Amino acid sequence: MGFIFKPVRWILGQIIIFIDWISRPKPVLRDSQKQEEIDRQTENMALYQFKQCPFCVKTRRQIHRLALTIETRDAKNDKNWNQELINDGGKYQVPCLKITRPDGSVEWMYESSKINQYLEEKFS
Repeated sequence: MGFIFKPVRWILGQIIIFIDWISRPKPVLRDSQKQEEIDRQTENMALYQFKQCPFCVKTRRQIHRLALTIETRDAKNDKNWNQELINDGGKYQVPCLKITRPDGSVEWMYESSKINQYLEEKFS
């Protein structure tokens, strides 16, 4: 029975990605100095995600809307990111935003709504 669901999930995932692509919000416009400052702040952030996950799409849309340069890491297809998410983050759940603070401490933030709220409050 599982062999039936895999192609269905793949097709639904492609539909989600297409809808995201055609309906993607326009990014905010900032002056270059402000954008450079925000780019520096996001250098130590990484989003662990699956390309077709609707919750990951939701978070990537927020990142795009806020014009943030946050590295995305494919935790499904890249075994290194997969293991880092499990070993360092503590669980295999996406989306997950890894935030490395200037003092070297690391926060692993889960849940798309929580991540989006954090990004909105910090960068809007």
